Order: sequence, then C-alpha cells, then structure tokens
Amino acid sequence: MDLMKPLIALLAIVNPIGVVPFFIHFTQSFNRAQRVRTMRVSAFSAFVVISVSALAGLKIIEFFGISIASFQVGGGLLLLISSLQMLNAQPAETKPTDVSEGDAKLDAGASIAVVPLTIPLLTGPATISTMVIYAQRTQHWWEQATLVGYGVVVGLVVYLAFMASGRIARLLGQTGINIMTRLMGLILAALAVEIMADGLSALFPVLETKPG
Repeated sequence: MDLMKPLIALLAIVNPIGVVPFFIHFTQSFNRAQRVRTMRVSAFSAFVVISVSALAGLKIIEFFGISIASFQVGGGLLLLISSLQMLNAQPAETKPTDVSEGDAKLDAGASIAVVPLTIPLLTGPATISTMVIYAQRTQHWWEQATLVGYGVVVGLVVYLAFMASGRIARLLGQTGINIMTRLMGLILAALAVEIMADGLSALFPVLETKPG
C-alpha cells in the first residue's frame, strides 16, 4: 500500500482551510479561552473519527455483509461527489443548510466543536469511507498504526489552521479560500476515480486490461 495516498486523501477531504470561515462564524462571540477550547476539541474529535474508522471500520462493514469492492465503488462515488462540491468552493462534508443547523445546535447548548465543526464539516461519510478502504489494504500492524498516526497529523493541521484562522482569512480572503478548496477538490477527484476503478475491476474482472 502506498502510505502517502491516505494522507493526501485525508488532507484533501478534511480541508481545514475551507472550514476556517465556518470556524470564524461559529466562534465570533467566544472569548479567547472558549475559542482555544473549541480548537482543541475539534482537532481531537477529528483524530478520533479517523482512528476509529481505520481500526474498526472494516469490522463494521463485514458485520453488515458488505464486500470491500462494493464499498470501494460506493466510497469512491461519495468522494467524487464531495470533490464536485469542493470544486464549487464548498467544504467536502457540508450542505447548504449546515450553517443554520449549526446555529440551532449552538442555541440548544450543543458543542459546536463536535457538531457541526468536526462532524460533518471536517469529517463525515467521505472521511470514514476513505479510512475503511485504505485500512482494508493494510497487511501489517504498523501500517494500521500509520493510518492512526495520520489521524494525529490531521488533528494537528486542523488545530494549526483554526489557530491561524484570523490571519488566514485576512491573508487569503474569501477568494483565496475558494481557490484552495477547488484545488483540493481536483486532487480528491483524481483519488476518487482511482478508488472506484479498483472496486469496479474487482467486481467486474472483464474490465481489467489484459497484457498483449
């Protein structure tokens, strides 16, 4: 397994830079201590989602009797849909109603660090699908440990992006953030097509190119 591909896919899907405007919106009435706590909880929650998906996601789909090839096609399609959203400068795991729903949850006293910042804005079905697909390709315990380590990397990137959110917003502006989101979407689309191709080849061996 190419151990760099999962990290590239995760960074493209999570895309903390694209979520910075949402972080600024949801925490604009917070004091510094509350904002820092939100950063920490969001980063840790992203790590937990990625780690659990890498370690237990495969067992969960086996429990439901889903084949890996089918999951690859479905997960790849989900990644492709997410990449199309990102190419339209929307975060990969969000819907147009997320902001209003997030406000309602905040008014109800729910922690915005977990919902909606971590789930679904940072991590969601596409992230979980990606981790399950790459976990299936691991052959040694250290490869699974590497996937969990990537969860740590993503958590740190999320924390650093949120910590620098004010400067990022001023430096890039909305136009710059949109460009970054579209670039990550393009990378994610290429990875999605590759994952779907692997799944379709397993489901329909006739699609495999024969040498000669």
